[in-house]
Amino acid sequence: MSTLRFQALREASTREPVKFEESDKKSALFGSNVFNDKTMKQYLTSDAFKGVQGAVQHGSKIDRKLADYIAMGMKEWALSKGVTHYTHWFQPLTGITAEKHDAFFETFPDGSDPVEKFGGAQLVQQEPDASSFPNGGIRNTFEARGYTAWDPTSPAFIFGTTLCIPTVFISYTGEALDFKTPLLRALTVIDEAATEVCKYFDKNVKKVTATLGWEQEYFLIDSALANSRPDLMMTGRTLLGHTSAKGQQLDDHYFGSIPTRALVYMRDLEQECMLLGIPVKTRHNEVAPNQFELAPIFEETNLAVDHNCLLMDVMQKVAERHHFKVLFHEKPFKGVNGSGKHNNWSLATDTGINLLSPSKTPMSNLQFLTFFINTIKAVNDNESLLRAAIASASNDHRLGANEAPPAIISVFIGAQLTKVLEELEGVTAGKLSPEEKTDLKLNVVGKIPDVLLDNTDRNRTSPFAFTGNKFEFRAVGSTANCSNSMTTLNAIVAKQLRDFKVEVDALIFSKDMKKDDAIFNVLREYIKSSKKILFEGDGYSKEWEIEAAARGLSNFKTTPEALKARISKKSLDLFSELNIMNNIEVEARYEIELEEYTKRIQIEGRVLGDISKNHVIPTAIRYQNTLIANVKGLKDIFGDDFENIAKEQIILIKQISKHIEGINFNVVEMTNERKKANTLTDAQEMAEVYCNKVKPYFEIIRKHCDKLELLVDNEIWTLTKYRELLFTK
Repeated sequence: MSTLRFQALREASTREPVKFEESDKKSALFGSNVFNDKTMKQYLTSDAFKGVQGAVQHGSKIDRKLADYIAMGMKEWALSKGVTHYTHWFQPLTGITAEKHDAFFETFPDGSDPVEKFGGAQLVQQEPDASSFPNGGIRNTFEARGYTAWDPTSPAFIFGTTLCIPTVFISYTGEALDFKTPLLRALTVIDEAATEVCKYFDKNVKKVTATLGWEQEYFLIDSALANSRPDLMMTGRTLLGHTSAKGQQLDDHYFGSIPTRALVYMRDLEQECMLLGIPVKTRHNEVAPNQFELAPIFEETNLAVDHNCLLMDVMQKVAERHHFKVLFHEKPFKGVNGSGKHNNWSLATDTGINLLSPSKTPMSNLQFLTFFINTIKAVNDNESLLRAAIASASNDHRLGANEAPPAIISVFIGAQLTKVLEELEGVTAGKLSPEEKTDLKLNVVGKIPDVLLDNTDRNRTSPFAFTGNKFEFRAVGSTANCSNSMTTLNAIVAKQLRDFKVEVDALIFSKDMKKDDAIFNVLREYIKSSKKILFEGDGYSKEWEIEAAARGLSNFKTTPEALKARISKKSLDLFSELNIMNNIEVEARYEIELEEYTKRIQIEGRVLGDISKNHVIPTAIRYQNTLIANVKGLKDIFGDDFENIAKEQIILIKQISKHIEGINFNVVEMTNERKKANTLTDAQEMAEVYCNKVKPYFEIIRKHCDKLELLVDNEIWTLTKYRELLFTK
């Protein structure tokens, strides 16, 4: 097997950058393979175009006759681009996208006159087999029926020779079996709630859109090297491997010159993104060797989520052309930074206002403070649910690892805005005098833009930080579907805005307060009740853990702990009240996430056992036999004095035996614990046993394997080493 490693190294070290030339400037390419407004105007009738616009902007229904006209135009456009198949593209609860391709080609019953056919029925709905997708007990295995339904708010696109139609995925009995359906419901609710609050400040606002700008971190590893590591291929991360002498400690990769092969890959990827309408804008080296990041321009949240899901698929496909493997795992390598997916979230009105961006007028800043403080209050009241939304086996490795925010959810707003909130907290209860109101608006609210000029510092240890005109949810993992966190965030803010409006209206109509007085009074109470969530210091410190516990904040360091918040009465009531998910749908997701956690740890345990016993131990024994032969030869030559001459070899032989014994013993113990866990029937209990009884053996086994890597002759070590994976460009 060592020959495979060295073959991979030879192959990787002689790679030349793939030849690539941009076919046109980005603005000319953008959206060329998307059935967007420009394309629809060319291929649809006026009524069909208006129908799609009505569905996108107002959620109006598209009748089947109109769907036929839309499908006809979509088909003609696709055929003109060389497309042969179509698919309903959806996001089941596997965490990746799914697709089943059907050809436009059809024949008549007698087999004559083949035609390209695609009608409204095929556009609007299909029936893929739902039995093999995760469903959390919603469906029996023998009940296979599920439906995909067209989501017109996310435009169809062409990838390769296939027309991809974004859809939702629901069961025969109506429950959501995907990530998109709850997200769309949450976006509808936040639109309604935020629009009602906006009318306090501007009666012309008719729609509020939640926006999202994600930042995708990833590693690029030569495909030959990645293929030589069974753990990378099977689990997405290295389960063993001694850290390289040089890692990221010199800070020489971050924002450095992008390696040539990686840059050519990025250029190719960006062209594909432009064709698909994914507005990628930023690229750079990240902190760890061979780690990179790309980020797009902000978009409407549903479209941004679709684009991120599509991007991760496109990244892997483009990587194949460049002989790379993309690693999205949150912690593929021990000892260097892992990867996240920062979710930058805000709210925008149809009048062109970012509700989380301060302005120059006191009235606009009162609007800003209203949404700013309500968001803080929402996070304060639902911090454990927000933690559950980012929980996964892979993200557990990253949270709190001095490279990412801790598992404690807190909000960072900066010293200047903290001072603003402290001044607002002093607002008089009840009606304000004209002098108080003027003083408040001129001296506090009216000065926010100037305050923010000096409020530019960031706290990278904060999971949820205000960064000038948006909140950055930094704790989301790099493999995650953004829907999970965005559904939860938009839901809790929508609920909070609803409650806010009820409280303000009660003061206006019951206490005969002026609107501004009522708003100030309610915001003051929110500031007081949300203090525990605000934290400006070092989130990595032990002192913060102690202080957070004293404040009553949760600190769930593992996924099985964190996921319990999903099925709390508070969570069930929240999603049910907002009609985002019923109890069955929430509980199903909880079961699915527990099961996924268990399966991932189970797979990692099996792979680690396999590698350590079938790669590491045989290699160690082979080297040990070489040492034994050497000692025997020295004994033959030097007789009784051989022990002094062969002292170091004998020590090595004993050390190798010790580590072999450590691996064998702990693999057996781990396997036994896994077998016990597999007899359990309760998903929560099984996940906890895998977390607390099985997973701890991983580090013990790894420690012995990594020690052997340092002891065994490099020439016979079978597994590609960290220095080769991380520094082969």
